Amino acid sequence: FFLFQESMHAYAANVYTSVVEELMKGKQRKFIAVEQEFFRLWWDTVATDTQKQQVHQLLQEGRLEFVIGGQVMHDEAVTLIDDQILQLTEGHGFLYETFGVRPQFSWHVDPFGASATTPTLFALAGFNAHLISRIDYDLKADMQKNKKLQFVWRGSPSLSERQEIFTHVMDQYSYCTPSQIPFSNRSGFYWNGFATFPDPPKDGVYPNMSLPVTDTNIHQYAQTMVANIKERAAWFRTSDVLWPWGCDKQFFNASVQYSNMDPLLDYINKHSDEFGVTVQYATVGDYFQAVYSRNLTWEIRDSQDFIPYSTEPFQAWTGFYTSRSTLKGIARRASSLLYAGESFFTQYVRKHPAGSICKCGALKQLQSLRWAVSEVQHHDGITGTESPKVKDMYMNNLMYGMFNVKKLMASIIFDMNNAKKNGEVYSSVYGATDVDQYVVVYNPLAWNITTFVTVSVSHSAVSVYDELGQSVPAQVQSSAESSSTYDLYILVAVSGLSYRKYKVKPLNGLQSAFIGRSVKYKRKDITRADQQSQQLLPVVNNCYQVVFDLNTNLMHSITERETNQTVQLTQEFLEYHVNGDVMKGPISDNYLFAPNASAVPVSKAVGLEVVAGSLMTEIRQYFYSNVTSQDYIHAVYTRMYTAPEGYDGKFLCHRIEQEYSVGPLELNREAVLRTSTNLNTRQLLYTDSNGYQIQKRPFKSYVNNTVARNYYPMVQTAYIEDDTTRLMLLAERAHGVSSQGNGQVEVMLHRRLWNNLQWDLNYNLTLNDSSVVRPMIWLILGTKADTSILYRTSGLALEHRPVVMFGALSGDKPKLPRQLQQNSVHSSPVTVPPNLHLQILSIPGWRYSSSHAEQVHSIRVGKPKQGDADFSRVLLRIRHLYEAGEDPVLSQPVVVNLKSLLTGLGPVMAVEERSLTGTWDVNTLKRWKWKSAQYPSKGFSNITGTSENCTVTVHPKEIRTFFVYFQGQ
Repeated sequence: FFLFQESMHAYAANVYTSVVEELMKGKQRKFIAVEQEFFRLWWDTVATDTQKQQVHQLLQEGRLEFVIGGQVMHDEAVTLIDDQILQLTEGHGFLYETFGVRPQFSWHVDPFGASATTPTLFALAGFNAHLISRIDYDLKADMQKNKKLQFVWRGSPSLSERQEIFTHVMDQYSYCTPSQIPFSNRSGFYWNGFATFPDPPKDGVYPNMSLPVTDTNIHQYAQTMVANIKERAAWFRTSDVLWPWGCDKQFFNASVQYSNMDPLLDYINKHSDEFGVTVQYATVGDYFQAVYSRNLTWEIRDSQDFIPYSTEPFQAWTGFYTSRSTLKGIARRASSLLYAGESFFTQYVRKHPAGSICKCGALKQLQSLRWAVSEVQHHDGITGTESPKVKDMYMNNLMYGMFNVKKLMASIIFDMNNAKKNGEVYSSVYGATDVDQYVVVYNPLAWNITTFVTVSVSHSAVSVYDELGQSVPAQVQSSAESSSTYDLYILVAVSGLSYRKYKVKPLNGLQSAFIGRSVKYKRKDITRADQQSQQLLPVVNNCYQVVFDLNTNLMHSITERETNQTVQLTQEFLEYHVNGDVMKGPISDNYLFAPNASAVPVSKAVGLEVVAGSLMTEIRQYFYSNVTSQDYIHAVYTRMYTAPEGYDGKFLCHRIEQEYSVGPLELNREAVLRTSTNLNTRQLLYTDSNGYQIQKRPFKSYVNNTVARNYYPMVQTAYIEDDTTRLMLLAERAHGVSSQGNGQVEVMLHRRLWNNLQWDLNYNLTLNDSSVVRPMIWLILGTKADTSILYRTSGLALEHRPVVMFGALSGDKPKLPRQLQQNSVHSSPVTVPPNLHLQILSIPGWRYSSSHAEQVHSIRVGKPKQGDADFSRVLLRIRHLYEAGEDPVLSQPVVVNLKSLLTGLGPVMAVEERSLTGTWDVNTLKRWKWKSAQYPSKGFSNITGTSENCTVTVHPKEIRTFFVYFQGQ
């Protein structure tokens, strides 16, 4: 459940030291290990040479088994697919490089709900079976009764049987051993007791140590264990029972664990005629191998997921979709910066082999962010379900990694420009204003983008120029947040994976930035708005007309100008009041959302200010608790953009950008922004699954807790629609989202809670979050056909906004090398068509051989490659963004010639297609093919490989992974 900082020292280190020692003492003993972050820390900082030798031996004997093998066991509800892949790749690279092993089974026992993206991911990673546990209590009971806890899951509608995976749902006892034993009031099976932090008890007696197995009680122990095994056997179709032994923070003293279990297993097996069962230590792989060899025919499950997740009638685990919104936001910014840093560094290594930057040092800087982004994907990380102390650890690691990568990117720019000593690139917010500032803008996407970047300046008289000295469209206006600074919006057009340099000069001459002029309207009491005389204020750009009602200062309607469709649309902040006293009823906490009643409006008065300019209009709405309040509670900044002639403003124009300022909240309040429209949506909501695919979310009524059980995670996208028109929301961090009424969509933006549940108090899990959060959402309105094209590109444009770096120049101009001018202004080194996404372009640095036989051999003979990282191998991943049949043009398969795609990076010498995390050659990856009703023949399912001439056909929703080697390395 928790990732404690002390975990490593007090607990995780002990587990591996203790378990390895105990496994060596008995050939029958086995153990599974999951999260690589802990294991690697033990391996790198604690393990002795002897212990390392023993780990190699145990892996070869199949008695220690790595399952999943990612850095962490990632959350499934609020994580982005890119980050899930990153953390899996990070762990798998270490395991393959160090041991030559590749995990083939999952053990996703603890994430709060199961996503339909995960089975696809694990299939692509080469897994043979997937295991989950936390699904709705009522659904689990039903599946258990009908022996339907095992099935073949086709998580992706487009990939279907090509990436299906056998899935096992744990029964009602979940992943912990039931501890009740009828013959004693002490617990059973947890012989090492409960771990204490951070100092172990001197006498070795831990709290809650279970009753030891003795000659006098062994028969009763055996009866208890066998009864539980038989109860479970009735819920599954084969006579193999998975009996999990262990729980959170167990096996820190493996000696007492195994020395009690050994005799118990022997006793049951000696009396197997009487008991009717035999028992053995097993790994997850052993269990799935047993089930697979039974050769049964399994039912198929389609792309339906197991989200949301409830544990009992009033316990809906839908609060964590929003908990610690700031952490969720930083985690995504960090992921996006890492994505940019990877491709930036890859290009530098390829194009500037003689550059002055130390490549090993640069890789370490990238690795610090890879680790930080990987670890925060933990199911008690980005979820916001950790204590403040652990949250601070995640934040510090993310900030440190981001600082490193920004520093690296700045030094690369500096090196490529060979700037004179008087120029400096730095990543601060405010540039000095008495000297010329320059702004460097890197576009990490493999498409050309046209967008605005914002820079803070200290006065409004400025002009902006590009590398060639030409004037650049910009707009300056007073900042909403600070009275002493101005916001400068610069219109940037940057080709894929390239950067441009803009100079911001204090005004001289005629070419000044446009000025945004402010008009303030009177604060309005919305409880007694004058319904008779409507005063409407239209704000227009080339795509939309957004109308505000001056009687209330609220939004009134949006017209999509091309089709002339008008949607009545209004937005307001509401709050759910929740209970914090366990004596009074269900509580909300970091995990759970338990509203007392319907949400209530939070403000009685709204202030309005409109700042209008040629490039952008910003509508600032301030929400007050009443007409006379001094300070506003929440604010919405709505921005509409217009690109001048000669710029491709299609995507820019089609987004209504909203930034919110929410908080600090009062205690036990959960703040939502509800958007109400006149669309007849039949209360059907659509949300994305991890930024990979869309799930349909019909409203469901329950006897209890209907509001909370209709909340879903929105990682990147949510939308509502009627027969013709769709309203889409795109997010830059995860939120809970719901449709509580026809034509409505509400987004939970912030939570501040306190409760007196002892368990929450013990672990400081009360979520007393007094921060102000500033999330951003882009609204897109239009026909279904148009929006389905717009949102894919726009969602990625929001996720991967350009990286902006600042510098100051004093004195003479830096002379830009010819080559940079051409590169940055004209050609793009790598460009993909609009239905593909360059999911990663990086230099991983792994030293393993891509030939499995060679890799295993070098480890067996004890000569794994030491020394420097490998800079010659480039990791390339391409993802098809569309579902089959979704769009007549964009859903077609795409033929990509990798040689010509990457020609900007140099001549390609060889391409190898690999499994998702890079550890398998796809031509040798043969996954188990489980028999299902439609596919009676059981065999191995194979992925189609790359053709000889480096040409690949990417089909809808495919994610294809390659190692690329260039000439002259």
